[in-house]
Amino acid sequence: MQLAMVGDKFIESEKLDSAYLDYGTFFGDGVYEVLRSYDGKLFALEEHLARFKRSLKEVDINGIDINIIRQRVLAAFGKSKLSNAKIYFHITRGAGPRDHAAEGLEPRFFLMVSDIEDYSDQKQNGISVITVPDTRWKRCDIKSLNLLANVLAKRAAKRRGCQEAIFVDEKGFITEGSSSAFFAVFGNKLRTSPLAANILPSITRHFVVQIAPNAGLAVEEKQMKAEDAAKADELFIAVSSKDIVPVVKFNEIKISDGRPGKYTKLLISEFAKLVK
Repeated sequence: MQLAMVGDKFIESEKLDSAYLDYGTFFGDGVYEVLRSYDGKLFALEEHLARFKRSLKEVDINGIDINIIRQRVLAAFGKSKLSNAKIYFHITRGAGPRDHAAEGLEPRFFLMVSDIEDYSDQKQNGISVITVPDTRWKRCDIKSLNLLANVLAKRAAKRRGCQEAIFVDEKGFITEGSSSAFFAVFGNKLRTSPLAANILPSITRHFVVQIAPNAGLAVEEKQMKAEDAAKADELFIAVSSKDIVPVVKFNEIKISDGRPGKYTKLLISEFAKLVK
């Protein structure tokens, strides 16, 4: 008899709920998306779906109809009746016996709608961040469920009283945050790491780059080291659930006067116009 144990209860393996045999649990084998709504309207749904489709292709999960995913997102959002919602969804390779190279599995879909948390205090006063070594796998351009390194980085930041961890690669260059894109302002130039295999093509990053000229900033997609960021005039992160959040302390170093900078404030204003 093949045997499983859930908590302290023995279950015959063939009687296990398939949820316990999901490849997302076994291997982190799946991809996900997170998007949000503003005042009852979903923002950048098509951009998120396009990235989701690309992630599925990159991890070789096939047979997914993006039109059906779109319909599910819209249906769930409508049923939730939440005006400002966060929508998370993922697809795993499927469920079955634990086998690294299994074939013929049926992909499994999961979605959750929840209220957006209130981050107004962070946006008004800014946050503190620390840097951590970038120990993630080399395909961070795929929005996969493999997030253990991100979890450990965020936990390290929290232990230090910080709200985000910023990854630094083996050459000393900043890549991105554990759950955000990272930006620096030098004079009237906005700098962020260029997209590559170790950078997630963040949807919020994309829109920040688009609206930067409206705030009087020239965009410079160029690598920077932690010591460069510490000397920046302004720093901020960008993430779907929070939009743009100023960074006022970097590795315990106060940025400028320790308050959100003028360009960051302008970008927050421009982004608010964009989403409405």
